[in-house]
Amino acid sequence: MDPVSRPQSPLAYEARFWGRGFSHVVGLDEVGRGPLAGPVVAAAVVLPPDVHIPGAGDSKGLTLLQRTRAAEEIRARALGIGIGAASVREIDALNIRVATALAMERAVRALPMSPDHLVVDGLPVPSLPWPHDAVIGGDGKVHVIGCASIVAKVCRDQLMRRLATRYPGFGWERNAGYGTPEHMTALQQLGPTPHHRRSFGPVQQLPLFP
Repeated sequence: MDPVSRPQSPLAYEARFWGRGFSHVVGLDEVGRGPLAGPVVAAAVVLPPDVHIPGAGDSKGLTLLQRTRAAEEIRARALGIGIGAASVREIDALNIRVATALAMERAVRALPMSPDHLVVDGLPVPSLPWPHDAVIGGDGKVHVIGCASIVAKVCRDQLMRRLATRYPGFGWERNAGYGTPEHMTALQQLGPTPHHRRSFGPVQQLPLFP
């Protein structure tokens, strides 16, 4: 469901629940469903009532510097942040949809408090053990989801940059594991690494890991 149209106030969605005494409104988003390499990472964020992070919105619309600065302010001002991930092995064993839901659940469980209300970017996630609203395009409509999107992307991008130093040539420091021409050329020339998703078509067609 998508009960939210773009609000005039950036906190319009959360304010409806703060007004009912729900102080722990959790925004939940994931990053990394589409790449050929690396984990899927989810973030759950709880902001204090009436707190707005300037410049925080859909992470895809921000520059690296803007995301980094926004993530620092979110971490400084949030009541709680939880990070969850599902590994490449879990993605290959379970499929990306199930693994994404698992990462989301882990993110919420990593929060230092229980959610009063949970709102997820995209479609409902039936396996989540908490009632939740789902908002299509929520990272651009619900402020706390946008904050979760930023935290998740900054966290995953940092991880992929670290992995890039161990597996040079794939350009993960630039493409974060997505199937860019640079990445695809390297896959053909170097072969897959243990951090590639074997179940994804472009990797599946290559020789298996040693």
